[in-house]
Formats: sequence, C-alpha cells, structure tokens
Amino acid sequence: MSRKTQYKPNLYLVGFMGVGKSAIGRRVARELGLRFIDSDHQIEKEQGMKIPEIFASAGESRFRELERQFIESGHPESGCVVSCGGGLVVQPGMKEIIKQKGLVICLFASAESIIERTSRNQDRPLLNVPDPAAKVRELLAEREPIYMDCGACITTEGRTIPEVVRHMIRTYKSISRSYKK
Repeated sequence: MSRKTQYKPNLYLVGFMGVGKSAIGRRVARELGLRFIDSDHQIEKEQGMKIPEIFASAGESRFRELERQFIESGHPESGCVVSCGGGLVVQPGMKEIIKQKGLVICLFASAESIIERTSRNQDRPLLNVPDPAAKVRELLAEREPIYMDCGACITTEGRTIPEVVRHMIRTYKSISRSYKK
C-alpha cells in the first residue's frame, strides 16, 4: 500500500534572541522529518562573514535587506523549519510575508531569562552596548507585541527543550491539518 506524500508547510520560528529558536527548531525538524534552516547562519554562509561583521561593514539596514531576500526567495517553499533572526519579523511587511509562506510559531521567555541566556554569546551585535540588560528590555518592549501577533505562542520559560519540542510538534500538526497552500 503506497502512502500519498503529505504536503508539509514550512514552520517559521520567531521571537527574541535567546528564546531557543535554533536549539528547539533543530529538534522539531528532526522529529518531523523536515529540513532545519537558521536564517542568520544561511545569511552568514551566503555572505562569507558573520552577522557582527555584516553589521560592522554594511550596517543593520543591509542585514535587514538580506533577511528579506532570504525569506522571499532564499529557501524551499515547503518541508522546512526556519529559525528566524530576532529582528526579522519586526521589519515592515515581514510578518505578513512569513504568514503567507507557512505556519508561524512565536517562542518567548522573560526578559531575565533572555538576559541570562544571551550573556554567554558575544556574537549579538545589538547587545554590544554598555548596558546589554537595558537594551534587551528596550528591544523586547518594542518587539514583543509584533512577535505575539505572528501566530501560535509557546513559552520556553521554566520548561525543558523536550517539553517545548513536544508542544511545538502538537501545535504544528494541529495547524498544518487545516493549512492550504
């Protein structure tokens, strides 16, 4: 008996830096048999330089252009879990574009958890400021309403990666049943 190949819409993970989009996205992709793509890593690969270098040499606006190009045409139209950079959906029109391209899940955590998680990573150009904690709170206040309006929202606060992965897989399967391309 042959099974018809089921259409698997892309799953876009959005949210602030440090909420777990990449770590959780990799596991979700593996469990669902989808390809995992991190938008930041893909841009780095295509540009031949790290995000901080892109910010330093070409500026944030150029980086945002590269994000838009990636979403519009830089990845397959289905069968992927895409971890989006923290500022990607904040750009005008980007939230609407990814919602048209697939399913969107927002991951979120408290400012305190994000501060603790991001403090270990120096490759975050927006946090290379005298007071990174204040910058996290400022950016989170601006961005959180946009993130929360993107799709289903799942907290990573006080939960293990396997718990969040199971929740995300249930959500993806539930939403994708009714998804029409």
